[in-house]
Amino acid sequence: MWEKIEDNRAKLMGVYAMTKSALVDRNAFWLYGEVRSGEYAIPSRMDLRAISANELNANDPTLDALRSWRRWYTVVNEANIFLERAHEVLEKDERYTQNNLNVDLAQARFLRAFAYFNMTRIWGDVPLITSSSEGSFTSKKREEKEKLMAWIELELQQAADHLPVRYSVNEPEQLGNYYNEATSRWDGTLATKIAAYAIMAHLAAWQENYPNVASYTAYVMDNYTRANINFVATSSLVSPSGFFFDKHSSQMFAFPSIWGHVEANFTGQVEELTLAAPIVNKSIPDMYYTKETISAVFNEPKDERFSIDTLGNPVTENYFSNFNGRYPILSKIKCIQGGNTDPSFRIFSSALVFSRLEDMVLLRAEALAVLGDRGGAVEMLDRIRENRGLEVYTEAENGDLVDAIFKERRRELMAEGHRWYDLVRYHKIKNNDPDFVRLIREGGIYWPIAESLLRQNVLLEQNDYWQ
Repeated sequence: MWEKIEDNRAKLMGVYAMTKSALVDRNAFWLYGEVRSGEYAIPSRMDLRAISANELNANDPTLDALRSWRRWYTVVNEANIFLERAHEVLEKDERYTQNNLNVDLAQARFLRAFAYFNMTRIWGDVPLITSSSEGSFTSKKREEKEKLMAWIELELQQAADHLPVRYSVNEPEQLGNYYNEATSRWDGTLATKIAAYAIMAHLAAWQENYPNVASYTAYVMDNYTRANINFVATSSLVSPSGFFFDKHSSQMFAFPSIWGHVEANFTGQVEELTLAAPIVNKSIPDMYYTKETISAVFNEPKDERFSIDTLGNPVTENYFSNFNGRYPILSKIKCIQGGNTDPSFRIFSSALVFSRLEDMVLLRAEALAVLGDRGGAVEMLDRIRENRGLEVYTEAENGDLVDAIFKERRRELMAEGHRWYDLVRYHKIKNNDPDFVRLIREGGIYWPIAESLLRQNVLLEQNDYWQ
């Protein structure tokens, strides 16, 4: 390694692969972000029931794996190694330029910061390790989450300085074709300047720093067209061969599973948890929304995602199938094989999309509402509502503005891994649910640390709430 340009490309792609693995192993991204909300009905899986009930110390192999941050520190170590050694290729291969190195280092720095962003949202305080340890273990105390998040923001800012808005379009940050590949190779697969600002917006929201959320989302709103990012039509959002299929530029920051690259999987996709008959050959979904919950969430007529008539019969069924059956099926995301609809297959190819334009618009609406810019918040909210066939927001019809924004996030981003984190932010803003506020205050929003980690690193202490 570290001899030629191909080595650096392979090593950098390996950091991306490790990051995707950390997200999808045991469906972690959705178990952390969706199941923990407690809003899904769980027919039979005891591990999902424990997570839903916040019984995170339960004796279960899945929960034990989720309590461990090992897979994330694999990402951190791989990124650290790359940041320390990638320059060696610059000295040995004349094809590798300083510009190429700068962009590569920025991506590694971005992915390392993204790993820490995920860890601090899941565990709070975690050790900060910024140098490699090839073949050895680093025993280190946990860093306070406030200091850690400040470091993450700085790292993302530094990465953003060297990341292009789009690859292989001859931007000053990235000249020519990146690794001799056209832009179609890289759209929807690599970290970009837009992606860095999207993560910084989410980080600032988690910190309750809404002036920064407004600033970071403003950058996205001002520049998304440069990146060929567009709002997603409802028909594309729910199509087996639409928004979540393959890779493309509107997946602002995503980890695709490309059918043509033999990346489809039986596990590690949200479809494994949510789909069942009649969409796939599976009798019972692992998790589902009840009819009562669906009716309460999608309670406005003409909603293109899902709506029912006055008799309780579906009018629009884009998000849900089998509504009047025993198990309503959340079939919004249903990329099967190469985008087909044959229920006999159960191998999935959807992209894990961490952020898209609609997410940023609603996050901006949230920030503006908290900051007192009611007009700006309503404008952002209505961009999404009108795109989904709804009337513009009015307080008389839709209630409190903050409530309406979070309800729209729940509808628009359903099954995309945001719900638990949205609930935490919502209750920090509203401060009107004593039980949830107590959970936040006592640190119960974070996961316990795996016992294996505590035994390995004597400098670690269990999260107070789980002691």
